[in-house]
Amino acid sequence: MSEKNYVSFNPGPVVRESGLPGVKLDFNYGARIVLPDDADYHVRLTDQDTSSILYEADARGAMITSTKKYYINFKVEIWKEGKLALTHNLDLKGKKVHIKFPVGTLGDILAWFPYAEEFRKKHQCQVCCSMSEEIGQLFAPAYPDITFLPPDTFPPDCYATYYMGIFFPADDRFHQPTDFRVIGLALNIPYILGLDVVERRPILTPSKKRPIKEPYVCIAAQATSHAKYWNNTRGWMETIDFLKALGYRVLCIDKEKVHGSGRHWHTIPYGCEDFTGSLPLQERVDMLAHADFFIGLSSGLAWLAWGAGTPVIMVSGFTLPYNEFYTPYRVINFHVCNGCWTDSSEEFKHADFGWCPRHAGTEREFECTRFISSGQVCQTIQRLMSDYKLDPKKGRIRRVNDGK
Repeated sequence: MSEKNYVSFNPGPVVRESGLPGVKLDFNYGARIVLPDDADYHVRLTDQDTSSILYEADARGAMITSTKKYYINFKVEIWKEGKLALTHNLDLKGKKVHIKFPVGTLGDILAWFPYAEEFRKKHQCQVCCSMSEEIGQLFAPAYPDITFLPPDTFPPDCYATYYMGIFFPADDRFHQPTDFRVIGLALNIPYILGLDVVERRPILTPSKKRPIKEPYVCIAAQATSHAKYWNNTRGWMETIDFLKALGYRVLCIDKEKVHGSGRHWHTIPYGCEDFTGSLPLQERVDMLAHADFFIGLSSGLAWLAWGAGTPVIMVSGFTLPYNEFYTPYRVINFHVCNGCWTDSSEEFKHADFGWCPRHAGTEREFECTRFISSGQVCQTIQRLMSDYKLDPKKGRIRRVNDGK
């Protein structure tokens, strides 16, 4: 069995004074204590919420760190030469707290960011979030109490740091307290930050000006893994024909016209209008916010549409519905293989674009979406239009913030 490689981060040296001469203490990668070599010390780390002792040992001239790097309500006790010399309870109020997000992903950050604001409000702390500058600019207008930093920036005089993500291998219990495959991608973060586990949508600020006069629908057909695609060869074409017959313009807003790897390649769907390209995210938000609805996959633009307040029809079979945000217009076929991503016995392989862990190389490969028909999607379109009372031929379109 090969050795598992768990992620690690470099939070820099411990520089905060503890109040006990010579001893430094912070929570920038779990609890971290630096002890001088001037005496014999004894250290105890306790989770105050569970009354569990997590670490206890003698030490001298050493650095002690907790194995758990996610939020824990720590109590640190230090004895010096047999006498209790310091008790420090984690206290985030008024302190500078760094919440670090990964880069190179869109949907994940949209799913996770709202919990940074909940953390700030719960602990009344000064939250600094490091992330992609473009995504930070997208959030900044609606979150004035959060400081946004470029990636890999660590604010000075930081009391605590928490690292956001879904961590592989999935049995990593250093950075996340439970298995994200079981609880879903978005809800992994409230577990990491010790918050109530409820879905929270980000606040985005679209322009009030409608970018296109005619009734339109946005679609996105590209993704980062072949398992995410709608692999029914006629699905998009037939759905686009249906939408156009209803009176809609159909705009494809993917970044790439063509994307894939190896033997799996995907092009912009036939019949739609080409609005692909590496456009600013704010322009995508503006376009999505005024669309009657969005049709896409378990991918970043679906999360962006959700954040913009646009009804989302999501076509997905490799994840179960709880993995993404809730939409009443989820399209999945339970008559065939499904849910491999959310199966705790399967480990996703990022480097394998053609990942299909149960049926690779067989006639059942990617049947989870090959057997999602255009008919199933078109029925969902009709239900959504009925719910929102949409009729493009009669000029009845969805207005921004017409929320359900």
